[in-house]
Amino acid sequence: MPTHLPFSPAAARALHLHAQGLLLARRRRAAKSDVLAAIRRMGVLQIDTIHVVARSPYLVLWSRLGDYPQAWLDELLAEGALFEYWAHEACFVPIEDYRLLRHRMLDPAAMGWKYAVNWIREHRREVEDVLAHVRAHGPVRAADFERTDGKAGGWWEWKPEKRALEVLFTAGELMIARRHNFQRVYDLAERVLPGWDDSALPPPAQVRRELALNAVRALGVARAAWVADYYRTRPPHLDLDALVDEGALLRAAVDGWRDPVYVHPDHLEAAQAAAAGTLAPTLTTLLSPFDPVVWDRRRALELFGFDYRLECYTPADKRRHGYFTLPILRRGALVGRVDAKAHRRDGIFELKTLFLETEVRTSERFVRDVAGALRRCAQWHACPRVLVGRTEPASFGTALQAALAEPAVAEAA
Repeated sequence: MPTHLPFSPAAARALHLHAQGLLLARRRRAAKSDVLAAIRRMGVLQIDTIHVVARSPYLVLWSRLGDYPQAWLDELLAEGALFEYWAHEACFVPIEDYRLLRHRMLDPAAMGWKYAVNWIREHRREVEDVLAHVRAHGPVRAADFERTDGKAGGWWEWKPEKRALEVLFTAGELMIARRHNFQRVYDLAERVLPGWDDSALPPPAQVRRELALNAVRALGVARAAWVADYYRTRPPHLDLDALVDEGALLRAAVDGWRDPVYVHPDHLEAAQAAAAGTLAPTLTTLLSPFDPVVWDRRRALELFGFDYRLECYTPADKRRHGYFTLPILRRGALVGRVDAKAHRRDGIFELKTLFLETEVRTSERFVRDVAGALRRCAQWHACPRVLVGRTEPASFGTALQAALAEPAVAEAA
């Protein structure tokens, strides 16, 4: 099939945001079903525990849905509409895709540090004891096991029971039944997902095919090099041109890119609108550092020209932008980043630093859009006051403070 659907870079970005549910400002309040629909649209929802603002999975959903009760995500997990496993990284995944990740559970040694083969060999008895405890006593948290060695720290200093729970989870013998105050509650897989039979497992070639198609669908427009990262699939990778030849994918081109891009047929109508220049982004919002739009730093640079690095793991004196910077998405472009902290007890949403990209041109509308996104995020955090710290350029901070001081900030369509 010949290359068709020529996209400008802006059109490619618009199609990507359409696929991710980040194209248009919402006009109605979210319902619980919208949470599940958003996760199905993304394919995976990455989990991270940092909570200077709302934890990442909740924030990723807020970026798409606006104000919604965070408990809905927890309920969907407990109800079995979602499961947790290693997809891109640790993720919430729609339960219908369990069959696509089950192969990883059956070959846990291939999961690298997530399974710790040598540790398991040396601690087989502890692992078996933990599994027997769950079988006899029901769901457990790592906190249910008392630490007796006085250590604490990263995963390398987890107490043996915690590490046993994690390796049993990676091996698929345990699943996450629910979360309690965001702590995992582990139970036997057959109790969390009764009725599953490995005879229903699709062959590996079909799994690779479906994961590749899911990734292209979620990305909207995809270079071949981007596809494997989405589910962190290992070689052999599929020949995407072969999927084009069989009609499972469409081939397209982006102005200035030498290699082709791929589009899922589910997005054909949106792709045609993007190619015609009529797919217009209107949403302005904040993104989590673990949002699919930016989690692949190379893709964010290639698609948006946004050079992004999460600095929470960088020593404080070497940080350029801040501890947990949130990319600012404004009408189809990544225009800046803000290091924010929600002081919930005081009702203050602090903008420690806010940096705009050097090429961004501000206007009254631009300031109003960004102020509106910040105000909405603050209100969702139950923080009625937004405190503006350092901004670059400094003049933007002055304009932003004035906009935030207005009685209401509404995003223009």
